[in-house]
Amino acid sequence: MNANLLPHIVIIGAGFAGLETARGLSNAHVRITLIDKNNHHLFQPLLYQVAIAGLLPSQIAQPVRTIFRKQKNLTFQMGEVSGINFDEKYVKLNGSVIAYDYLVLAVGGRTNFFGFDAIEKSGFQLKDLDTAVKTRNHLLSMFEQASHEADAEKRKAILTFVIVGGGPTGVETAGALAELITHVMKKDYPRLNLGDARVMLLEASANLISAYPDELRKATAKLLKKKNVDVRLNTKLEDYNGQRIHLADGSHIETQTVIWTAGVKATEIADGLSVDKASGGRIRIEPTLQLPQHPEAFVIGDASFLLDENGSPLPMISTVAIQQGVCTAKSILKLMNEKPLEYFHYKDPGLLATIGRNAAVARIFGISFSGFIAWVIWVFLHIYRIIGFRNRIIVLFNWAWDYVFYDNQVRLITKE
Repeated sequence: MNANLLPHIVIIGAGFAGLETARGLSNAHVRITLIDKNNHHLFQPLLYQVAIAGLLPSQIAQPVRTIFRKQKNLTFQMGEVSGINFDEKYVKLNGSVIAYDYLVLAVGGRTNFFGFDAIEKSGFQLKDLDTAVKTRNHLLSMFEQASHEADAEKRKAILTFVIVGGGPTGVETAGALAELITHVMKKDYPRLNLGDARVMLLEASANLISAYPDELRKATAKLLKKKNVDVRLNTKLEDYNGQRIHLADGSHIETQTVIWTAGVKATEIADGLSVDKASGGRIRIEPTLQLPQHPEAFVIGDASFLLDENGSPLPMISTVAIQQGVCTAKSILKLMNEKPLEYFHYKDPGLLATIGRNAAVARIFGISFSGFIAWVIWVFLHIYRIIGFRNRIIVLFNWAWDYVFYDNQVRLITKE
């Protein structure tokens, strides 16, 4: 059969959702065009490890062309989609037009600063490899700057590191940064009094990792306290000028480092689409993951908004995106064969968050536990999910080396 006559599926986004959709169609008689503005798939759950000098960017990313080298029905195009016409079924890419029979919008999310323009300008975020490397360079530079700062108050401000947002990313970043200071930087800077160093975690609500059960929230707070992280709940940030944080209660914190992990919203492309949207710019979809009025178009992953059986929005996490990608591939095949589609039901595989060495919290099969066992599960689960056998071996080796020798391998300040 002429390849040009095969149904054409365009997948926008090479994140977890897009990858799983493409993989699920690997044996189908279709043409697939996978589009992404980057040439790599990024394992975002470990992005904070790049920021705290634990891993190299190349260890949590894999070229898309390498991933799909053996999938003959797929073509990858690097570029940024500038528009989508759902009625005439085409997308605009780098000045050209690509027609589709079926569309999968899996464009992911971006940092939500909730209108805090000053934070976006002066703070740091963990959105992609560039922002993670920028954060790493800044953190390491602060220790260099503190090492030759004679003024005690200025040195204390330089060594004050503030993470805003008590979700899983904020908790993991705070724990890892506290360990970096305690176990690694003390050896690198023996003449620097790192007793002045502070890691602070600010959360506007009354709880850390609010989506987790109460026993895990309490365990997380306890583990962070053991690592000397200053956790402040019910603490709202009002402004930041690059030198000082102003809080809603009128107090302030002197710091040159604010890492924002407090929110996610749909990526930029969703802003320009004339579709029904929910909070954070997420696109409302049918239970079948289809776009209302456009059954040939699916929206999945962080850009989509769908309520679960309890009436709560599905979370913007990788496990949801992966399961939606698998479901979408099956649904497209059913559409091609004129079979009815099934509703998407998210199967929660459990909850995991690490707070550093030998410290994690988990809830699996309805059982909550914390400490070393949870940490081991977290390590091996993340190793398993990293794309590429080589990257799995390297990350495992790096973590093993760090575990034995307390020595992060990537303490490099580089040009961005």
